[in-house]
Amino acid sequence: MRENKVKRQWREGQPSVGTWLCLGNPLAAEILAHVGFDWLTIDMEHNAIDLADAQALLQAIATTGTMPFVRVPWNDPQIIKRVLDIGAYGVVIPNVLDRREAEQAVAACRYPPEGIRGVGTLRGRLYGGPDYTDAANREIAVIAMIEHIDAVNRAEDIISTPGVDAVFIGPNDLAASMGLPLGLDNPHPEHQKAVARVLAEGKRLGVPVGIHCGGVEAVNQRIAEGFLWLALSTDAGFLAEAAHGAFQRLNTTAAAEARRAARRGVAE
Repeated sequence: MRENKVKRQWREGQPSVGTWLCLGNPLAAEILAHVGFDWLTIDMEHNAIDLADAQALLQAIATTGTMPFVRVPWNDPQIIKRVLDIGAYGVVIPNVLDRREAEQAVAACRYPPEGIRGVGTLRGRLYGGPDYTDAANREIAVIAMIEHIDAVNRAEDIISTPGVDAVFIGPNDLAASMGLPLGLDNPHPEHQKAVARVLAEGKRLGVPVGIHCGGVEAVNQRIAEGFLWLALSTDAGFLAEAAHGAFQRLNTTAAAEARRAARRGVAE
């Protein structure tokens, strides 16, 4: 089976950096895959991306060595099974609140006897290799999201769950659960305290911790702190940032003068 290089990076203590795919566009996914990110995560939780869309995105990513991950809409064995069957090499599980929910997520991602995943995948073998069903339990990454203050308070139970390969902090949902202002790179002291608590538990238990970052500086800071799975912005965020930056660099004075000259020409 094709190696999951993200899991290798984690074993070696190396940071792994990628971004979120929200647009559902295969060409955009392919472009970002060719940038050189370690992984791309298809976000099915908050975007208009169904299973057929996800499969097309996974096929686009497969033109490169970038690892294809999927954030599923919920901790549901049925959808987890299906995104794995179409080629996801990692599953991000939203809003895991306790050990029982973490165990449920792991079971859904693992073939028996380690879990409850049903056997029967076409694209898994096409992308992963003919020995897919023999090696999938080893290569598939299970990432539990910690995005509620209740989960922070139970971080040890969640992180220590056998089969959880990493945990990932969702900054905005965490802030909302604490009644704090939103923002990916949240400066609020209570938010920072909660994030630091999760990171400390991950380090103590030897489980990688990830977080979503809004900018390059934040990614570099989080790497220095010891985070090992870093999400930098989103495909939509990159598009908006580039377009906004280009627009701001336009010579608006010249454009305004051209519009005035055009109006004078019409008036004459």
